[in-house]
Amino acid sequence: MLGLSCDSVEENRAFAEKFGFEFPLLCDTTRATSIAYKALDRAEESYPRRFTYVISPEGRIETTIDTQDPAAQAGELLKRL
Repeated sequence: MLGLSCDSVEENRAFAEKFGFEFPLLCDTTRATSIAYKALDRAEESYPRRFTYVISPEGRIETTIDTQDPAAQAGELLKRL
């Protein structure tokens, strides 16, 4: 598992430490990846939409979840897999 954020390296590091994340947060400061994955429509947007993608070992998106409730995310993933 990994996370993607439009925040800076420093902001992501502080966020991960605050919440005890044990997975990497990638920094998409150019917003190119967020646009490619449809989390943003334009680079000028302030905040990307929250999505969870399950990507196969072959690199294909197997399922996409519009993450409305991050706390319920694990349960939603288990239902779909």
